[in-house]
Amino acid sequence: MAFFRPSVSREAEVRHHADQEVGKSFPELMEKAREAERALWRAQEGRAGVMELRAAGLAYDRALTDALRAAEAAQRATFGVKAYDDRIRRRKGRATPEGAKWTDEVDHLRTLREENRLTGIARVPRPSAAAR
Repeated sequence: MAFFRPSVSREAEVRHHADQEVGKSFPELMEKAREAERALWRAQEGRAGVMELRAAGLAYDRALTDALRAAEAAQRATFGVKAYDDRIRRRKGRATPEGAKWTDEVDHLRTLREENRLTGIARVPRPSAAAR
């Protein structure tokens, strides 16, 4: 006796289509991140004040975060609709050339964002107790 089992859940289909749509915006978001990075470099080279450096660093962080979210969505969509419900399908998806490309891109963006958070965002000194 054979039992019918749906191949994929409705929720997985909805999430897959949403990730496909978000993933399409990746090239534009990467271009915005590159522009924000160039603005940060110009601010650093131009000896801008601490507040300008902080604003540029935060803008770059926001742009990287948006690009990272789009890359993660494209990565999930590349793994396929069945990967939303099954961890083994996700592993197999990473092993494909397209899945490996997106995995590397996500890892690279996470590294850039973390590096920026550690060194690229200028810290504003707090006023001392004596200065108050």
